[in-house]
Amino acid sequence: MIEEGSDLFACAQIVERGDPERFRTAMAGPVGARAVLFPLYAFNVEVARAPWVTAEPMIAEMRLQWWRDALDEIRRGGPVRRHEVVTPLAEALDAEACTTLDALIEARRADIERAPFDTADALWSYLAATGGGLMQVAARALGDGDGRCARYLGTATGLAAWLMAVPELEARAKLPLPDGRPEAVQTLALRGLETLAEARKLRGSVPRAARVALLPGAHAGMVLNRAMTVPERVKQGALRPSEAAQRFARLRAAVTGRF
Repeated sequence: MIEEGSDLFACAQIVERGDPERFRTAMAGPVGARAVLFPLYAFNVEVARAPWVTAEPMIAEMRLQWWRDALDEIRRGGPVRRHEVVTPLAEALDAEACTTLDALIEARRADIERAPFDTADALWSYLAATGGGLMQVAARALGDGDGRCARYLGTATGLAAWLMAVPELEARAKLPLPDGRPEAVQTLALRGLETLAEARKLRGSVPRAARVALLPGAHAGMVLNRAMTVPERVKQGALRPSEAAQRFARLRAAVTGRF
């Protein structure tokens, strides 16, 4: 049980409101894992939305810098600012994790600009730092010392989420794709599927206790296959699997470790 009114409860509420998919996957794990995942996922929610809550680039930069400063305090191992997310986050992270999350924040600066990524490689670097970095840190905090499977899976999952978000990003005047032609979308989706295949090769290296960190990637393959097969679905906002398909994918991943 998570005590109502606690920092962990506040983190869980942030995740439930801002990232329902990761909330559901965290709830599928043991209580000890939730104490790690909810602060980390709440941090991600706050950082991800920082560039979008204001039209002033300077204010967005200041918001991201606040989180970078908080991570630096955690990394140094000294006193850490009192905050409902930062305080429990400090108990879950080591210095290496802080470095990875700092790169995540740096990558999020790209969201402040509405211009598209110059190349597919630039978008890929963004996805590796954000989705890949987050899942790597989550798995590491739960005992995965290797991290490669989580980073590959997190990057592929990040691409799936990015492609599903294309209509919303365009509605916010963001140009999300360096090349929106169907053949370019297929190439991008294929790269995601190849990265997912690399993750699958390594899933045996992930300790059982850390596998809950991989659950957000349970239906990434379905999304990427849809984008690969019918790339027009990206613009149409028709990539998301049904709720029943998502539940089945999460259950299969939780029981078998397969994604």
